Amino acid sequence: MKGTKLFFLVLARDRKYVTEKIMELDDLNVPYVIVCGERMDHPKVVYRAPKGKYDAINFGVKLIPKDVDIVVMNDVDTKIHNFEAALCHFKSKMVGLVFAKDFVKSGPQVLFHQLLFSILRIFPILANGDLMLIRRNLLERIYLKPCKAEDAYILFKVLELGYNVIFCEECYVETEKTKNEKEDEKYKRRTVAGIYQALSYSKPPASIKLFYVLLPFMSPLLLILGRKGYYWMKGILLGFIDYLRGDRLGFWQPT
Repeated sequence: MKGTKLFFLVLARDRKYVTEKIMELDDLNVPYVIVCGERMDHPKVVYRAPKGKYDAINFGVKLIPKDVDIVVMNDVDTKIHNFEAALCHFKSKMVGLVFAKDFVKSGPQVLFHQLLFSILRIFPILANGDLMLIRRNLLERIYLKPCKAEDAYILFKVLELGYNVIFCEECYVETEKTKNEKEDEKYKRRTVAGIYQALSYSKPPASIKLFYVLLPFMSPLLLILGRKGYYWMKGILLGFIDYLRGDRLGFWQPT
């Protein structure tokens, strides 16, 4: 969008994929900084000891130039496609956040995304943190507490502040998620616990709150999908139990 100043804040747990991301962003000719959990000798890679993505975002916000309009938060292990489609939504001043679709080629997430996207087209129960665009003035108003679902946290706070959120399917990122059902169970467990953390820190619309009140009771319906559905249900219920037990960590701690 002409006249809009962008800045990419890239989050990396370690140096894996950092070189490829540098090449991609240089090809896009955009300003950026990569907050990385390993030290690297590159002027645009800044070290931050890994404490969770929420901490990397809080740290990275301080590195964004003051004249930036839109901050693009991007995970390092992704490939961006059709970025302009997401950016154009900011023509409306009431749009505060746009998140892209994540595209996986294999694994249990392929089917799960089909189900998830059908919900996101109706209302945003969560956001895809692989690629999120947010107005800089909003991001500066959101200081993240420890949370394992920082993308949901940001989504809920943007809605709380009265701005619209857009799920942009035309813009998407290629990425890899889980490879089997057991990995997917852990992924769901971490994400769901984080979403309930995020809900406790924010005041999203009542429809979103109601969805998550009902989620543990609705999750057995996933059993109709067989083995995949069983592990999704198990991950959801374990994540909910983790939250009820007092899990407020900002990172995944295997049990």
